[in-house]
Amino acid sequence: PEHGLSLYLETAQFSCLLDVGASDRFIRNAEKMNIDIRAVDFVFISHGHMDHIGGLPAFLEFNQTAPVYLSENLLSQIYYSERNGFHRISLDVDLTPYEDRFVNVGPGIVFSHELTLSMASSRQYPRPKANQALYKDAGEGIVPDDFNHEIIFAFGSEQLFVYSGCAHRGLLNILDSVRLSTGKKVGTLMGGFHLLDSEKGRLYESPDEIDSIA
Repeated sequence: PEHGLSLYLETAQFSCLLDVGASDRFIRNAEKMNIDIRAVDFVFISHGHMDHIGGLPAFLEFNQTAPVYLSENLLSQIYYSERNGFHRISLDVDLTPYEDRFVNVGPGIVFSHELTLSMASSRQYPRPKANQALYKDAGEGIVPDDFNHEIIFAFGSEQLFVYSGCAHRGLLNILDSVRLSTGKKVGTLMGGFHLLDSEKGRLYESPDEIDSIA
């Protein structure tokens, strides 16, 4: 099994991939599910960590037309984790040949009445404690990651489907930001929340802190 996340979303208006996992395995999984990756309309990359962006080179080769929506800050930084030893967790591939496929997302972009891609601007609530093991280098040395490369996907006419990626900016901050930017209620939330160390089976937050999020 691969440590990575890639979701396929099909609506009446479009089909898309929400992240692309850590390798090309999402393509093989899609084939088993009779999903044609070549027909995907666009890709959304939630943030720059390898388990969400590692399959991007394979996608760009396999589907040669679909645009890729990602943070305007994502490709200019290198990402690291000190979990299980300090190591790089960002893509180490030259994506320059595909520059014309990338659409940079700033603080907020509304593509239609139903689709919004944005950053989590709210800072009202705490961020996950697991972030303490994550770093970045934007060209001036390694510093704690502020997750300026993380963006949110929200879709729906009345109640929203929200994809949080890993929710590094904090699940409640993300929900608060989406409600403020769209004026809509969140009906479904999907993604990672970074509340549990999957290898050690321990919670980063206390039970009371998790109850407050719920």
